[in-house]
Amino acid sequence: MKTRRRRDGTGSRRAPLTQVGARRRDSRYPGDAGTGAAIELIRPDWPAPAPVRAATTTRRGGASKAPFDSFNLAHEVGEERAAVERNRALLADRLGLPAPPRWLSQVHGREVAVAHGTVDTPVADACVSDRPGHVCVVLTADCVPVVLCDREGRAVGAAHGGWRGLAGGVIASAVAAMQVPPEGLMAWIGPAIGPGAYEVGNEVREAFLDRDPKASGAFAPSPAGRWLADLAALARLELERAGVGSVHGGGFCTYSDEERFYSYRRDGRTGRMATLIWLSE
Repeated sequence: MKTRRRRDGTGSRRAPLTQVGARRRDSRYPGDAGTGAAIELIRPDWPAPAPVRAATTTRRGGASKAPFDSFNLAHEVGEERAAVERNRALLADRLGLPAPPRWLSQVHGREVAVAHGTVDTPVADACVSDRPGHVCVVLTADCVPVVLCDREGRAVGAAHGGWRGLAGGVIASAVAAMQVPPEGLMAWIGPAIGPGAYEVGNEVREAFLDRDPKASGAFAPSPAGRWLADLAALARLELERAGVGSVHGGGFCTYSDEERFYSYRRDGRTGRMATLIWLSE
């Protein structure tokens, strides 16, 4: 993979994997001779109970060629299907997944699927499970991934939040679908576009202020006369509104770290990372 420059979308130095949002840089999976690179994962740094397993992928490793290099996990972006399937197989092997993930057809909505459901690739932007061995997953490349679990390790969920999904209530829908008192839940916010890079129009800001005036704190004026939005802060606000008692993560910017992350706003045609969560058997 070519050497990539870091772009400053956060206004600060790049946070290493040992800072907020990840416990450590995970040991790398060596792959095989056909990949030529190792898979790198981010493990959430949160006090989840023992049965809960979760991870977010980066773009490093895998079989994808440019512009999807090299660990794209989405079929919908136009990459050769065989490369995506190879990457998904590597992911399952690296994480020791108990079953294939419940891949979703994401539409920036608020629908929630169940990981043990029978529909193949359901149209939804969140997934939940209360059964061990069933894997929830969302795909992102600037939108914010959020994983959830309860303190007893009986239920898990994952949500995909672009601005439309967050403003439309996808997090509240996921929390409700878990059927656990929200004060007993915890959440981790994964890599998303940072507040220095996500420029939006006034209609986006108004959509959030109509829901909650406190959302004004997640927007700053841009030099172009628009607004810079903080997706992670908006996700935190939505989690707070839903009653989630403990929120972690939010320390990575997909736009500014071209070496590790895909970014749709930066690159246009590009791959997707996966954020997964499940209960071990």
